Amino acid sequence: MADRFRLTLAQLNATVGAFAANAEKALAAWAQGRAAGADMVALPEMFLTGYQTQDLVLKPAFVREAMAAVEALAAQITDGPALGIGAPYWDETGHYNAYYVLQDGKVVARLLKHHLPHDDVFDEMRLFDSGPISGPYRIGPLRIGTPVCEDAWHPDVAETLAETGAEILLVPNGSPYRRRKLDLRMNVTVARVVETGLPLVYLNMVGGQDDQLFDGASFVLNPHGQLAVQMAAFEEQIEHVDFERGPDGWRAVPGRCDAQPDDWEQDYRAMVLGLHDYLTKSGFSKVVLGLSGGIDSALVAVIAADALGPQNVHCVMLPSEYTSQSSLDDAADIAGRLGTRLDTVSIEGARDAVEGALAHLMGGTKPDVTEENIQSRLRGVMLMAISNKFGGLLLTTGNKSEMAVGYCTIYGDMSGGYNPLKDLYKTRVFETCRWRNANHRPWMQAPAGEVIPPSIIDKPPSAELRPDQKDQDSLPPYEVLDAILERLVEEDQSVAEIVAAGFDRATVKRVEQLLYRAEWKRFQSAPGPRLTTRAFWLDRRYPMVNRWRDSS
Repeated sequence: MADRFRLTLAQLNATVGAFAANAEKALAAWAQGRAAGADMVALPEMFLTGYQTQDLVLKPAFVREAMAAVEALAAQITDGPALGIGAPYWDETGHYNAYYVLQDGKVVARLLKHHLPHDDVFDEMRLFDSGPISGPYRIGPLRIGTPVCEDAWHPDVAETLAETGAEILLVPNGSPYRRRKLDLRMNVTVARVVETGLPLVYLNMVGGQDDQLFDGASFVLNPHGQLAVQMAAFEEQIEHVDFERGPDGWRAVPGRCDAQPDDWEQDYRAMVLGLHDYLTKSGFSKVVLGLSGGIDSALVAVIAADALGPQNVHCVMLPSEYTSQSSLDDAADIAGRLGTRLDTVSIEGARDAVEGALAHLMGGTKPDVTEENIQSRLRGVMLMAISNKFGGLLLTTGNKSEMAVGYCTIYGDMSGGYNPLKDLYKTRVFETCRWRNANHRPWMQAPAGEVIPPSIIDKPPSAELRPDQKDQDSLPPYEVLDAILERLVEEDQSVAEIVAAGFDRATVKRVEQLLYRAEWKRFQSAPGPRLTTRAFWLDRRYPMVNRWRDSS
């Protein structure tokens, strides 16, 4: 019927560089849309290549193969709905982030991204050229305008499309997760709807790529900002959305409205999905980690068990003379509650051998952090040996507070290929453990219930590298440390501003010094899921050699 249009939204998980696999997913979604009587099936931005490609998209061979894959896919789009899919496009005029519309065996429209993001984790100005604002294209009875991702964050592209005849806006995205992102997206897109008076479809990718998580949560807005469809966060979904034309133009028929999880669940889901996709897309199916009996390694073990299943998580306790019996008991308790394998490997003999080998150089010196770091590095050596021998990726377990101030040992407890807690402050580690004990979801593969023993959550944190050691011997209390770090890192506040907020100046200056001095460690640290706008890597880029300190 001329006054009805069905759009199938494919909120799916792509893998960077897996052209054939991504095309196969696209074709399967198209087949579902065809079976449902869709007029068009849409996939997210850069879906055919996966996203973000970073400098891969500067390689001519990569782009030639991607464009050939688009043509090969187009040849299969016959006798059915149109297919929209993102991929790069190069010609004599430039290099573009493009959205292709395929129909009747060929490319019938190609929309070029106009606004190129160059903040947060994006640096698209060095990868692509800005394309001209493309006009709308017609699929059956409907003229569709397609602002590509960042284009919807600026009014000019949507306004131009509306002025040139677009009747709905379809926005394909590769929009990465960070805490409270859904509200921000909604505010931006409501503004476009109010300005143009057009329905807007926000279609987002889902899945993990390196440090970034794409959370899906696609939605459809009708004029006046009315929410017609809300898809789930972090789930692959295919949804058929109907549009009907009435006296006031096209409107989306209200459909599914999935509840969106709160901040705690979203962060936890991001850590689980980030770990799962980093491993599986890299060819790993199992992990190994040092289980100390402390809260950080406990949470990492639970995240890993939820992501991969307890049978694929190998926990190793590596005690020394300073390891308390309560830590040994707590490690055994959590492994038993999760159903993971737990082995014990003592580091005492290895430590004696290393200290003996160094005795002729270090004799007569007083024990200090050197001897503590030997213990940590020996644990790293043993865990890496287990990883190499049995094929599980080694997980490191440091939280954002420790990564910020360098309270971690390079080549020791920092050893590993991925860090699920890298963007989670210590105070949030405690609350996340409590949240997981109280909540279970179908996507969690570990058991429900109190999987983290309360004794682990309640005891004072300790590295247990010397007698009666506590983290607060070396650091301010975590509630103070994290509050200062959030102001220094997330908010870029000056020392004077933080002191004016009630913090001790000497403590703030000490934390600032630790933060800047640890940059070289973070440069060598394992990747981990991005949860905030100032995650350590692409969000926050500081020099390793830096003599400047805030004098305010």
